[in-house]
Amino acid sequence: MPPRIVLASQSPSRRMLLENAGVDPVCHPAHVDEDALIARATGGPSDVVATLARAKAEAVAPAYPGDVVVGCDSMLLLDGTLQGKPHTIEATIERWRAQRGRSAQLLTGHAIGYRGRWVVETTATTVHFGAASDADIAAYARSGEPLECAGAFTLEALGSWFIDSIEGDPTSVIGLSVPLLRRALYSFGLDASQFWRPHG
Repeated sequence: MPPRIVLASQSPSRRMLLENAGVDPVCHPAHVDEDALIARATGGPSDVVATLARAKAEAVAPAYPGDVVVGCDSMLLLDGTLQGKPHTIEATIERWRAQRGRSAQLLTGHAIGYRGRWVVETTATTVHFGAASDADIAAYARSGEPLECAGAFTLEALGSWFIDSIEGDPTSVIGLSVPLLRRALYSFGLDASQFWRPHG
């Protein structure tokens, strides 16, 4: 049986990225204690997101010995502090008031495993936030869209109103760097096109 891509995530954005890239992934969300992992993580912000990504991938990998397992984790680095998901409307409003009109780095850790080999890497993309009005910030928070998103924003939906520009890989900002996945597959001796759904 040819290898499949297994996504160790419940993120609809990551699934959408792969589906748009021609892949129908096996989705197997990993359940790890992120707070405990962050508390124990050593190294800088890039290492923290990479540690989370690897923990997710390793939690799922034993069930898929012949497949490519992909774990990811994204956080926003603003003023030297990593920001995760805001979870509440109030926290989202507070976060946006702090980041509007400013720039920050969106860090996405990737852990891609195949037959015991691993590519673990963090991508960094600079996000330039627009100077959103108080009314728009409140409306965006109430929409519910940014509550479970790293950095309290999406690039591909309502959040696109408030992102002036990015510097780097847009797929990484959405949650999974497709170019990095391609390079990892090549390092394993695999081609990206072998994972595409058949055209009929």
